[in-house]
Amino acid sequence: MKKVMCATYEGLDAKVVDVESTLTKGLPSFSIVGMASTAITESKERVKSALLSNDFSFPPKRITFSLAPSELSKSGSQFDLSMALLILLNHEDVDLSNWFVFGELGLDGSVKENIQLYPLILSLANQNLISKAIVPDESLSKLSRIPNVEFYGVKSLNAAVDLLKNEDEIRPSLVKNEFESPFYEIDGEKYYYMKEYENDFIDVKGQEVAKRAALISAVGFHNIIFEGSPGCGKSMIANRIRYILPPMTSKEILDVAKLQVLDGKEPTFKPRRNMQSVHHTSTSASVFGGGSHKAKIGEVGLAHNGILFFDELPHFSKSVLESLREPMQDAKIRISRVNSKVEYPADFLFIGAMNPCPCGNLLDEHKECRCSDLEINRYKNRLSDPFLDRVDLNVVMQNVGKDDKSSYSSKEMHKLVVRSHIFSKKRGQTNFNARLSDKEIERFCKLSDEAKQTLDMAISRFSLSFRSIKKVQKVARSIADLDEKEIIEKQHILEALSFRRR
Repeated sequence: MKKVMCATYEGLDAKVVDVESTLTKGLPSFSIVGMASTAITESKERVKSALLSNDFSFPPKRITFSLAPSELSKSGSQFDLSMALLILLNHEDVDLSNWFVFGELGLDGSVKENIQLYPLILSLANQNLISKAIVPDESLSKLSRIPNVEFYGVKSLNAAVDLLKNEDEIRPSLVKNEFESPFYEIDGEKYYYMKEYENDFIDVKGQEVAKRAALISAVGFHNIIFEGSPGCGKSMIANRIRYILPPMTSKEILDVAKLQVLDGKEPTFKPRRNMQSVHHTSTSASVFGGGSHKAKIGEVGLAHNGILFFDELPHFSKSVLESLREPMQDAKIRISRVNSKVEYPADFLFIGAMNPCPCGNLLDEHKECRCSDLEINRYKNRLSDPFLDRVDLNVVMQNVGKDDKSSYSSKEMHKLVVRSHIFSKKRGQTNFNARLSDKEIERFCKLSDEAKQTLDMAISRFSLSFRSIKKVQKVARSIADLDEKEIIEKQHILEALSFRRR
């Protein structure tokens, strides 16, 4: 019996699968056991054709493959190459047990790329389960960015056989772990960023308060809601925040690439955070993930390390809005089904946009609101206090005026964000301000005497909850970072209080 390793998904994480084989005397047959999907069972024909079309003889024996652990459901075409190699090297003095082998076989014996290999191998690498692997040669450009793994690219079944027979003489394929983007380094960690701004804040005229709130939100990754009349620029500003977000570590870039693959996109490996715009008619399963047999990732999970944007916020179903409270608070989400329970990270910046009333004209000086008080209250009551308590910044947008002018460009705003990011990292802070724990708040959110008095007065006057007090401190920390102040001053607290929900 010989064995080689491969992998499959269980939820969003990869699980190692031992591919074992036996070739025994008996009536010729080819069987695969171990809860294999249709894609795996169909590999029998691909393996047979690949062997016969490359002048290999197909052994007239009873061939059995076992995919262990047997209780784990397996799927994917990445098992083809490992099965073919086990057949060909069954009687060779070659140790395959330390190798991971991935690849789909063409009928001519070529080894084909599988787009799902990248998130699969990245998950194994994050769990420290893989050190070397044989992969399709055309996948190397993506896979070689994964650190601490030696990749050996092969174009054909023949090349894979030669590689394993001459293991002592081979070297890993050329790797490329660096990203082609500007970066700066702090305490040995590189932070990458981009200087391209497809959507620029220079296009936004007026709305200085909203732009200031967007800048603070980007600095500290603070959840934000824009409220204003139709056409005042809510979605316009929301779509531009993505381009001024803080730089990314190499791990974050790789994780974003993994999410892009899971979302059916080609990974870009650029330090640009994802933005998932969700429509208000979306079902709970599409937003949070799910599935009757196998839990799949939803919009919330795809927004990890990026932005989750809900336009027309009050029109979302009550169940979706209330379910959003957990990932907004804990930065992770859990999916429970009869057949599986999955937990995955969901650390995102939430942006909401809403009208002030159903007709949208409540705050407009030139149009008359057609809504009754009952309709307005019913509209706003769709957002519960526990949900709104998880939002750091609430912005009421101004009316659009003919004299409004452009002010800051995205490039200028991004420079301020980068400067604030460097300032926070140099004081030893690892998390964004919005994600600071209670202990980290005590350590990093030092208040001046005047700031303490101002905050105490606000607590008494507005009856702030414990969570609200912490959020004011976190927002004030981001404002102080913009001023490069180590101590939070009175004006920082006052500005943070100005963005509280009224």
